[in-house]
Amino acid sequence: MIEDVPAQLAARIAAEARRLSSCLVVGLCGPQGSGKSTMALRLKSLLESGSLRTAVISIDDLYLTREERVELSQRVHPLLQTRGVPGTHDVPLGLKTLDALARSGVVSVPSFDKSRDDRRPPDQWPKIDAPVQVIILEGWCVGAIPQDASLLAAPVNGLEQEFDVNGSWRRYVNDALAGEYQQLFGRLDLLILLKAPGFDVVYEWRLEQEHKLREQVVREGGDLSRVMSDLQVKQFISHYERLTRHILTEMPTRADVVLELDVMRRSRLM
Repeated sequence: MIEDVPAQLAARIAAEARRLSSCLVVGLCGPQGSGKSTMALRLKSLLESGSLRTAVISIDDLYLTREERVELSQRVHPLLQTRGVPGTHDVPLGLKTLDALARSGVVSVPSFDKSRDDRRPPDQWPKIDAPVQVIILEGWCVGAIPQDASLLAAPVNGLEQEFDVNGSWRRYVNDALAGEYQQLFGRLDLLILLKAPGFDVVYEWRLEQEHKLREQVVREGGDLSRVMSDLQVKQFISHYERLTRHILTEMPTRADVVLELDVMRRSRLM
């Protein structure tokens, strides 16, 4: 019989949620293109079919606005204009949203438009009736911990070698991860890792995502200049390489659940 991984995960999450008197926060971590969003929505459907009100938040929707990242790039390091790494999210907004979803009321959940590389106006954010019993926080670095400072000295790729010669960008990212991000990740009651077979496949997965985004923008008549070329995707993914490799090595030793993925994203519980 084929293993129904989402059903098994949903059953475990449901059992944990029913044991808690407060809202259960589940972290779902995995590299770009690994199927986090699809898994999160599948889990939401399964949990709600079992009468557990569930909200899904993507850490991508917490990105700083384009204007804020431009200011950060001018003040700290040019590479911080590119969204993605720790230091380019609005962590207080994430904490505020988690708090709001645990209380009664209508909650506007932040939303980021990747085709525009900017956060949507608040009046366009989706609304959720709270309180919910389960929050799934999904994202490529959810639950990550910083690297040891000694590991930051040597560049891991051409991007770091050429554009972060003195290591100030990677130190800033690591310091951000060690700081307020640990407040956000400290809210996690359960951590699930989608473990890619290696960083080499992540580029192909991320490239597939961008091709789908291009198709969507064409259908909607949007601005194609905001969609990355294959070369831009390769450079973009280089921003994530250091921490992604760190996560794949370190997180399996402490995650509550590890799903081993093959190159086709088929998963099995470890």
